[in-house]
Amino acid sequence: MDSAVGLVQTYLRVNGYFTVVEYPVVESRGGFRAATDLDVLAFRFPGAGRLIPGERGQRGHPPFAADPLLGVPAGHPDMLIGEVKEGEAKFNRSGRRAEVIAAALTRFGCCSAEGAGATAAELLQSGRASTDHKHKVRLVAFGSIVSGSVGPYQAIPLGHVLRYLESWVDEHWAVLRHTQLKDPVLSFLATLMKARAGAEEAPPDDS
Repeated sequence: MDSAVGLVQTYLRVNGYFTVVEYPVVESRGGFRAATDLDVLAFRFPGAGRLIPGERGQRGHPPFAADPLLGVPAGHPDMLIGEVKEGEAKFNRSGRRAEVIAAALTRFGCCSAEGAGATAAELLQSGRASTDHKHKVRLVAFGSIVSGSVGPYQAIPLGHVLRYLESWVDEHWAVLRHTQLKDPVLSFLATLMKARAGAEEAPPDDS
């Protein structure tokens, strides 16, 4: 998996999304061929939250809040179709074709096959749409550089993604330090936390 895609996938997961990454879209034009890979497809239920079994005072916990920059719609399921770039945050031309977007929508079953085309057209026009099942769908581009208006979609800097994850790991360190992390990004950030803590606690070298 591309490192930038992995970073974005972890960011979306800790914000309550289920993800599919590097999803291949195949088209038929007198034969089958690869149309493109969609970097990130993500879906979030409106009641996404965190619960630690056995922890006292669970009823008094504040409600789960996603990163405000994501603009998660309150009270609605949310689907993201995302492009990830190490350079400028923008969609490839191949990823902004109506038939490609319709294939992604059909993959998640968030709208009927008949309604996927109309939803895809609305997405390409405004960057967001509501499906015939009342789900919200949005186009989001992630990249190291976010310039001016590059298209009808939201752009999120990878620098923000990294800072958010570092802050998230620090905030939840009391729990994470007891967890065997399988996510490679979280595992790497946890290793950095342990290394920094060890460096701060190490006695000075008098040699």
